[in-house]
Amino acid sequence: MSAMAPVEGLEKELGLARRNVFLLTAAQAILGSAPPITFAMGGLAAYQILGDDKSLATAPLTGFNIGVSIGTIVVAILSRYLARKLSFIIGALLTAFGGLIAAVAIFQSNFWLMVAGLALTGVSGGFTQKFRFAAADASPSFYKGSAISWILAGGIVSAVAGPQIAIAAKDLFEPVLFAGAFAAFAPMGLLAACILAFLKLPPVHDKNAPNAEPARPLSDIVLKPRFLTGMFCGVSSYALMTFMMTGAPLAMVVGCGYSTDDSTLGIQFHVLAMFGPSFVTGALIKRFGAEKIVACGLAILMLCAAIAHMGIELWNFWGALVLLGFGWNFGFIGSTAIVASSYRPSEADKVQAYHDIILFTTVAMSSFASGQIFARFGWDAMILPVWPLAILGLTLLAIQGRTGRPALSAKD
Repeated sequence: MSAMAPVEGLEKELGLARRNVFLLTAAQAILGSAPPITFAMGGLAAYQILGDDKSLATAPLTGFNIGVSIGTIVVAILSRYLARKLSFIIGALLTAFGGLIAAVAIFQSNFWLMVAGLALTGVSGGFTQKFRFAAADASPSFYKGSAISWILAGGIVSAVAGPQIAIAAKDLFEPVLFAGAFAAFAPMGLLAACILAFLKLPPVHDKNAPNAEPARPLSDIVLKPRFLTGMFCGVSSYALMTFMMTGAPLAMVVGCGYSTDDSTLGIQFHVLAMFGPSFVTGALIKRFGAEKIVACGLAILMLCAAIAHMGIELWNFWGALVLLGFGWNFGFIGSTAIVASSYRPSEADKVQAYHDIILFTTVAMSSFASGQIFARFGWDAMILPVWPLAILGLTLLAIQGRTGRPALSAKD
């Protein structure tokens, strides 16, 4: 009986982890539809509101990404006092409020109110970004990579639903274009909140748990070569993806004269590529190691840049966006797995908050720079940053592979 107890305990833990992953994946699928709508329609909506200076067209998207960065701080604080479940429900409701504010702003042609509305939606996105860590923290060690992959696999639904909602709802309040797409955030947020109410997440940092180890100072964790490598590759993958994805609709519609539907479908293909591989990424990480998967992701990002540089035909844009999604998936999921292996359970909240603050602050800067670079230098200039960042990331992974170990123990 005593020999069976650990096995039964592990099966129970795995069963609960899978239940939570299912619920978080469903909520991710719904809330994850907001960013594709935002990036497909946000810049174009702002472009029509703005006067002569169109260089600020991506500022609402920057507001969204700044909101995500702020959201990572807010959810880390709330999770310590309200528990992650309630925090996630609050985050889902913020999606609804932010979308409604953005819709009202478009009706009023109020550019800065639109920025504020999408910033609030971004705060909700910061909560949603916590789903992957929540799934990993609530899973046995051997299931963490798969849990992260399944959460991000919810993005497949988002990839289809988000752009289709944008296309169907953008003319809902015609002649006021695009407002309907953001008004759709309200039912999405309410439905996700209802799903999250069924979560049963265990506490992240139980000081009374058997063999619980004390938390180390943050500086001791974030200065480790493994954490730094994982964070750099993850931040680079996400920032490059955002930089090119934000500018692509403007380059296609404004720069090349393609239709809004063409650019929105490009975003849909891109988001499908972002999340489609997630069904197998966890298994690939388990078999080959996170570092090799991240390296593949960075190599795919360089291939994306090469395709984009070849021309401005529709297939160039769509092909580059698809490769951009694949590269992000491998680079970001693999990097998240590296980061998640670098801290103890008692250190989770502060390390995750530190990581995501840097991540989404950088992403916000990249989305703002996207509009500026496009307005001044065009689409070709937006391809150039891929090469140095990807090469540096590959170099760090190679150094880590020679001097480090595949994973750090909790005592490292």
